[in-house]
Amino acid sequence: MKKIKTIYKALIILMIFSACTDENNLSFLDSVPVPSNVSAAYNVTQDNTGVVTISPTAEGATQFDIYFGDDTTNSAKVKAGQSVNHVYLEGTYDVKIIAYNIKGDTAEATQPLVVSFKAPENLVVNITNDEAVSKQVNIKATADFATIFEFYSGESGVDQPVATANIGETISYQYQTPGTYDVKVVAKGAAIETAEYSENFEVTEILQPIQSAPTPPTRNEEDVISIFSDVYTNVTLDELPTTWSSLGSFETITIDNNNVWKLTNLDFLGMVTNYANGIDVSSMEKLHIDYWVPSGTTNELLVKIVNTIDGGEDEESLGTTVSGSWQSIDLDMSGFDGGDLANKNKITQLLIDSDGAAGVVYIDNFYFYKIPAQTGVPILFDDFEGNGNITTWAGDAAGLNTAFANPFIDANNESATVLEYNDTGGQYANIRFDNATNFDLSGGNSIFKLKIYVPSSSISGSQPNQISLKLQDGTAAEPWVLQTEIIKPIALDTWQEVTFDFANDVSVGQPNPVDRTDFNRVVIQVNSENNTDTVIAYIDDFSYGNTIVDTPPFATDDFEGNGTITTWAGDSCGMDNMFANPHIDANNQSATVLEYNDTGGQYANIRFDVTPNFDLTAKAKFTLKIYVPSSSITGSQPNQISLKLQDGTAAEPWVLQTEIIKPLVLDTWQEITFDFANDVSVGQPNPIDRTDFNRVVLQVNSENNTDTVIAYIDDFNYHN
Repeated sequence: MKKIKTIYKALIILMIFSACTDENNLSFLDSVPVPSNVSAAYNVTQDNTGVVTISPTAEGATQFDIYFGDDTTNSAKVKAGQSVNHVYLEGTYDVKIIAYNIKGDTAEATQPLVVSFKAPENLVVNITNDEAVSKQVNIKATADFATIFEFYSGESGVDQPVATANIGETISYQYQTPGTYDVKVVAKGAAIETAEYSENFEVTEILQPIQSAPTPPTRNEEDVISIFSDVYTNVTLDELPTTWSSLGSFETITIDNNNVWKLTNLDFLGMVTNYANGIDVSSMEKLHIDYWVPSGTTNELLVKIVNTIDGGEDEESLGTTVSGSWQSIDLDMSGFDGGDLANKNKITQLLIDSDGAAGVVYIDNFYFYKIPAQTGVPILFDDFEGNGNITTWAGDAAGLNTAFANPFIDANNESATVLEYNDTGGQYANIRFDNATNFDLSGGNSIFKLKIYVPSSSISGSQPNQISLKLQDGTAAEPWVLQTEIIKPIALDTWQEVTFDFANDVSVGQPNPVDRTDFNRVVIQVNSENNTDTVIAYIDDFSYGNTIVDTPPFATDDFEGNGTITTWAGDSCGMDNMFANPHIDANNQSATVLEYNDTGGQYANIRFDVTPNFDLTAKAKFTLKIYVPSSSITGSQPNQISLKLQDGTAAEPWVLQTEIIKPLVLDTWQEITFDFANDVSVGQPNPIDRTDFNRVVLQVNSENNTDTVIAYIDDFNYHN
């Protein structure tokens, strides 16, 4: 009978899985992560019986195998959230915990267990205030013959002990209020006797940031109007603070060598740009501000802009205050259109306002900015009218239709067809596509755009109304582990365009996305993940980046007769731009290269000129391959190559040059990139702002010497 029931259950499960497979409802398994943070909590009975309760835990686990570490041959199977009891003899054991997720993927951990019927001895307790989290204490305890320890916080009205951990681990506990408390630690083993430690401990509150605010991204000068920032050039303020400001004190302090405003008892801080003309922020798209407030601060913060010349003002909220960490806020400048502001061309006053007096507020990086316009056509796009070049759209636990009749045609989106995203409750529902080549986010192509409409009637549950765009390595076994994600809020019942800028927006997950070269997957997710709520969204006009239309100067040369550079010349340096490659290998299989032969010329170099001048705001990178045989070098000059930009029409082109120097490795082909937008340069500053460069000079192993060196150069390219 038992066998029949077992077979019957198995058939039902098989039928369910078959049905799900037919309906393609198991695709969510692709995104289920492997269990992580595997451990177990111990609870030892204090009656000399050796009974130990083992409670396994892990993120993403549904069940566990417990190997007790003694003579027991079989493991115990434990469901997530449950425990198992086991009787031990006195001794030290290694308990192994194997965690399983819903797919059967495993992760394991081994941790020690001491079972002793002796009372704990040599109890050592270390209690410290956390350096980064206000009013949090960290407690670590060690003791001989102990298995666990309990922490008694000393707070009235709170059940004690407040936390328990295995001996040797750390408890992190956050108090409601700072102050001095009578704390106690009790170490326990399998014996009836315990060991105790107590002290009067002062719990402290972090009242100011311990680190500076996030550093703003590099932007073109014309794209920023900065009020207060160490990164950008600030406008001159005629009054700061104004005589009519309402606050206790205003001061500029330094945190991590970064200037920060400290505002105490803030009602509002006023500042005047100038009453004659004001500042013109009409072309700016965003207002950025970073703030930090201590825990317990619930005041709403707002920013007001005022035009006293043409009249009017408007105020926008920074949202619900988040305490204890820097908050980076970007307000859409269109939000200031709701008041009686005549225009944004003559902003004479700015105010930082608090809804009720705030005890202390720290402010940094207060500026307006716009996203520079891109030229050319999108690298990737899909209008869902049959004109796109994205062919690999797929849904994960979400219905997907890339040719759905637009149910909400209006002035904001007149397209006939759109993409329908239908999350019917999939835990990790999303849609995605893979690109044939990896994304290059460093060349100015860091922006993804789309239009979206989410009808409020389609939503269930309490998830935030948002859309996230994640970049992943689709070839990885677990693409989500090293992903980077940008989350944007969305309004319901309207078409809106959302922009995700991985060079400038705040991202979560892995840092520095523009430095990554392994992204080839885009994942779009509406209203969060790890829930069973439903939502329908309509997406249109997806695009990524721009293919910049190449305009002169387009400088390239492979020295095989395919180059566009026709003005190569040597200065006190031999040069042959059709030289047989003497070092063909896997790194460079070209038949011909350029030979650079410095036989001792004091200022030896090679160069070329272009017409018209370089536009470094569109393209700022020069790349080449180089091979320097060590046998060709004399003297003690550094092994390096420099690329200089000059005005070749000047009488002394070198006087106002800008130069990037890169180290060289000898006896091997290597590729070197000179990036005048990001690399450190010497000579004249701000090369990106120059428009008079028309000459490139290459120099190997320094100048102003009579040493010799031969170099072979190939595949020169000027690009973005």
